[in-house]
Amino acid sequence: MSENAAETADWLTIPDLAEVLGETPGRVRRLLDERYLIGSRRNGAFAVPAVFIVDRRPLTSLRGTVIALQDAGFSDDEAIDWLLAEEDTLGRTPIAALLDGHKSEVRRIARTLA
Repeated sequence: MSENAAETADWLTIPDLAEVLGETPGRVRRLLDERYLIGSRRNGAFAVPAVFIVDRRPLTSLRGTVIALQDAGFSDDEAIDWLLAEEDTLGRTPIAALLDGHKSEVRRIARTLA
């Protein structure tokens, strides 16, 4: 992955997520525990890429994709890197494909990465 993709992404801390989602920090942690969101401790504080939030909710196709990546042996950091990096077989980043509604294609590729 291009280091720049993760470094230049906007990131939201748990307090930021609570505000954006209109939820308590405890509910945000539950969303993380249940894999509706995925985050990392890259620049000190734990944070989630802002692109994973759509219309003040977690991207609906993110959870199944994260689970597929975990099944393929990816750590949270590796899954985030893959989602934000250009994927040659998609011709764009996996997160861009998910945002465009192509979850089946993204998950098919994720399952082949094991």
